[in-house]
Amino acid sequence: MEQDVKKDISDLVSKLIADYDGTKNIDVTDNFNKPDRNEIIDILNNLFSVVFPGYFMDRSYKIYNPENGIKVMIEDIFYHLNKQVILALDFCKLRGSMTEEERKKESYRICTAFFEKIPVIREYVESDLLATYDGDPAASSLEEIILAYPGIIAITTYRLAHELYLLNVPVIPRLMTEYAHSRTGVDIHPGATIGKHFFIDHGTGIVVGETSVIGQNVKIYQGVTIGALSTRGGQKLSGKKRHPTIEDNVVIYAGASILGGETVIGANSVIGGNTFITSSIPADTRVSIKNPEMEYYTHGKKHVKEEIKQGDEWFYVI
Repeated sequence: MEQDVKKDISDLVSKLIADYDGTKNIDVTDNFNKPDRNEIIDILNNLFSVVFPGYFMDRSYKIYNPENGIKVMIEDIFYHLNKQVILALDFCKLRGSMTEEERKKESYRICTAFFEKIPVIREYVESDLLATYDGDPAASSLEEIILAYPGIIAITTYRLAHELYLLNVPVIPRLMTEYAHSRTGVDIHPGATIGKHFFIDHGTGIVVGETSVIGQNVKIYQGVTIGALSTRGGQKLSGKKRHPTIEDNVVIYAGASILGGETVIGANSVIGGNTFITSSIPADTRVSIKNPEMEYYTHGKKHVKEEIKQGDEWFYVI
């Protein structure tokens, strides 16, 4: 019996290996010439220590002078990010074929430009943090938001990934935002353009597409989709504006779907829950769905609901 099992397993392994014949895109087995997902996640987690020093510091740094610890950490992140960008540049269709030396020079330039942008990223994250605290009465402190809120995790990850996206780094920005997506339920494409004071309340199920443009002081609740009206064109639509523009000071309540590259939600508008919008909305507009009429049955008997007024208030009596 044991011999039969060994033979069966050996035969199965041989058949699977034979199937890796190079005729399919998924056949590539070279693990050392492409970005490492786990290492990129480590880089992202370490970048959180740079954005929020003192909140996510690596416990392995036993140094009395915090500045020394930060210096060591930044050099470590730069080294590992540079290594991953070199590998990722092989996948960049915008640059064409590059020699290894060209990729090394370009990666170093990219990483330098990225780290120079971190003070600006932190400025935006600070505004997002304050928007979250000001907009959520359930927040007991800024520290609670930084350590516990999925929205600030998703937004901060997006802010970091977006800068790499603007530097035309392939693969890595998407790996970062998809990791945040898996942790928070918030799916923000790194290509989206989002202004300051961005507040995600609750967060689960939010989708923000690649070509979305979101202004300042925008608040989004759970289950909101800012997406494309249709993707039937496939790769022919790549690089075209497919997702909506949300202007400043807009609130979008839970379950709303706003679709289409030509759709603009005007400033200071309020989009009600579960609305489905595929055309532009003027500024200072409130959009809502009329409440459906509810019916009540007890033991198969329908209740008659009547509306009565007591003083200045209306009540529904069943």
